[in-house]
Amino acid sequence: MYSTLISATALQQLMTSGQPLLVLDCSFDLTNPGAGRQQFEAQHIPGAVYVHLDEHLSDKTGADRASGGRHPLPSRETFAARLQALGLSNGQQAVVMERQGANHCGRLWWMLKWCGHEAVAVLDGGLAAWQAAGGTLASGPSSAVASSSFELKPSLVTMFGAKDIVRRLGHPDLTVIDARAAARFRGEVEPLDPVAGHIPGALNRPFADNMAPDGRFKPAAELRADFERVLAGRDPATVVHQCGSGVSAIPNLLAMEIAGLGRTALFPGSWSEWCNTPGLPCAKDQVPAA
Repeated sequence: MYSTLISATALQQLMTSGQPLLVLDCSFDLTNPGAGRQQFEAQHIPGAVYVHLDEHLSDKTGADRASGGRHPLPSRETFAARLQALGLSNGQQAVVMERQGANHCGRLWWMLKWCGHEAVAVLDGGLAAWQAAGGTLASGPSSAVASSSFELKPSLVTMFGAKDIVRRLGHPDLTVIDARAAARFRGEVEPLDPVAGHIPGALNRPFADNMAPDGRFKPAAELRADFERVLAGRDPATVVHQCGSGVSAIPNLLAMEIAGLGRTALFPGSWSEWCNTPGLPCAKDQVPAA
């Protein structure tokens, strides 16, 4: 079973082994929500199905949303129904991937763990790594898949809400790591949310810092050293990850697990929920400009 990363060559071996497998392509562009599906239909890993951030991994209108923010989580029950329609079964190996890094497919990786599905891994390096390894490509829309019988299992991850964060602010049992770019963290710019800044006491670890120049995650030892520098002696078990809307925080969470630092928690609503909640403090002055 693969539960964090899978290489392109290992995925090729799985595909020829006959083991039950589902590849889920999460390619997406926040500035052009239709671009990811167009990219998928132009070329994708054979047999893959397309998963859309807004249509499958968020619920902006449903009354049973499980989080706040710009990309609210659907309820586990709603998401399980979507997984059934995508054709995923309990125990089946899932491989999630994209073209843009690991943000959007990381969201699906975490959501599957949230629904109790441990057998899910991110394709390290995405479609570029697949092509570099000589992988074949297909085109056209997602292949028709038979509806599965996916059933919810106990969650395998920890989720925090804004109230959980507020109760722990200033206490040693909470370490918030913010995955946004440094300028957004410092409050110098804010292109998406009505308030600039960060959660008081948060540490900044931009999600892009997890990646090597070839688009793959850095080696585990390097990631561990990076996060130990950020934590500066704080207990990794106290970490809660956040970003703007709960999507780009996942590469940090995944990187810590790759590094052997455990499966840490996520604040899915992130800054977009925090800064829109009346009365919550916002900081701008903790980190000097580089």
